[in-house]
Amino acid sequence: MKLIPSSAQDLVRVAEIVAAHRDTPGALLPLLHAVQDALGHVPDDAVPSIARALNLSRAEVHGVITYYHFFRREAPGRRVVQVCRAEACQACGGEALLAHAERVLGCQRHETRADGAVTLEPVYCLGLCASSPAVQIDDRLHARVTPERLEQLLADVGRPQ
Repeated sequence: MKLIPSSAQDLVRVAEIVAAHRDTPGALLPLLHAVQDALGHVPDDAVPSIARALNLSRAEVHGVITYYHFFRREAPGRRVVQVCRAEACQACGGEALLAHAERVLGCQRHETRADGAVTLEPVYCLGLCASSPAVQIDDRLHARVTPERLEQLLADVGRPQ
């Protein structure tokens, strides 16, 4: 993974978020969510300042970022497609749906397409177990997604050029 240093503007934004959360009990998760909401990811070079502000080791902060599938260490594509791989979705065709998304979008899971248009992420549980398989595109959830329905949903995401 090639890491790109954050811009000075991004690091200033991280500092503002850290200042807003540093005195909150159990601040780490809300702070990381706020950073990702603001920047689209949690940059590696923000970890030291987060750790210092919360009196944690860098390893502890890094461990939380890498443990939860929600957090990204790199900026995503302009659109994010998440396909659930939890047990209920797997039982209803989630793995085949993910493979279909790879073919339709022209990028592999855990990758951003070369043109930066889309990131494809397998995730573990979108909370629609009774209506599986589930897909989330950006912030919108979709239930009982078939390969045909996935193609309809992805039509506006952008095909490879």
